[in-house]
Amino acid sequence: MASQIRPLDELIAEAVAAFEKRFGSKPSVAARAPGRVNLIGEHTDYNNGFVLPMALPMFTVIVGNPTAAGICRVETLSDSTDEPRYTQFPITELKRGTPKWANYVKGVAAQMPGKIPSFDAVIVSSVPLGGGVSSSASVEVAVYTFLEEMGGAGDDVPTIEKILSCQKAEHVFANMPCGIMDQYIAMMAKEGHALLIDCRSQQGRLVPMTNSEVVVLVTNSNVKHELTGSEYPTRRKQCEAAAQILGVQSLRDATELDLEAKKAEMDEEMFRRVRHVITEIRRTEEAASALENGDYESFGNFMVASHKSLRDDYEVSCKELDQLVEFALEMKPDGVYGSRMTGGGFGGCTVTLMKAEAVNKVISHIDSKYKAMGNKATFFVCPPSDGASKIKLSC
Repeated sequence: MASQIRPLDELIAEAVAAFEKRFGSKPSVAARAPGRVNLIGEHTDYNNGFVLPMALPMFTVIVGNPTAAGICRVETLSDSTDEPRYTQFPITELKRGTPKWANYVKGVAAQMPGKIPSFDAVIVSSVPLGGGVSSSASVEVAVYTFLEEMGGAGDDVPTIEKILSCQKAEHVFANMPCGIMDQYIAMMAKEGHALLIDCRSQQGRLVPMTNSEVVVLVTNSNVKHELTGSEYPTRRKQCEAAAQILGVQSLRDATELDLEAKKAEMDEEMFRRVRHVITEIRRTEEAASALENGDYESFGNFMVASHKSLRDDYEVSCKELDQLVEFALEMKPDGVYGSRMTGGGFGGCTVTLMKAEAVNKVISHIDSKYKAMGNKATFFVCPPSDGASKIKLSC
């Protein structure tokens, strides 16, 4: 059976109680931001391509108060870290350090365009860490929204500048050269919709997902990844080098014909990396149109092609993700349209589009076969949710 997703009210209550216990007062400021699942369009965002994510009904919540102490005191309630869960740092000396989770908070504070006070805060999240569903961007955007409520954004900051500030926080403080997708969807998502994001123009188009007979199943392999190692930056550098060989500003402007014409100037690995990006950008546009038209069969086929490309050309899948996709696709006759790995790769989650009536049968099938391989998956049925918002706390 699918796991229950923790209600937002429960997260808020937990954070408020922990704040009162830690700091001896009630919090007055609160904000939330969602995780996301990317339906299709993987490793295309930093190549100025298209992505099609939706926000999850899983959130990071931050509650707190401004202070005059000059020292920020922050506690995380995450049980997924072996680092200290409480830390403090001067608001005037925001530097990378330990614990690692605090770098996301410091990074956003450092990017705020206005003057922010020091603060006390507690953070709680229902977004799985290391699951490829953007727990980091969820924290960043929640922190930005929290600090904005304390007057730290200045007046009339364009939304795209807020998104870019959160992205820069991850680049500089978490040393992760991510694209714009995760922060964009965490801030701009709308309930009942996916969002087709053009990462070059930084514009988004809402894609309705309101058919109650079709659902999104997110399956956590419970194999964790850490993308700040060599794999992600190496692939990004390969893409940038290939763009130079192809004579384009980014791979968004390259075609498969261009790639074939320059094949002799690339090694075989670079050729396959680029082939994935070029075909994935095209797939994502076509998949968004299929979803808008209610053509779930075609959308599912695009998902499968995406996974094969990520597995074979970009090489960011892993045995467990491949197994989960394989087991899901075995249930196509029972209502599965398509399945693929989602997120940066090397672990994390798969995303499956399927008929709502088949959920229990499909989960049972995947679960039993995955357990037979010695693993345990976690399943979530996820409707598209809203983006970041401030939270009004009851007195």
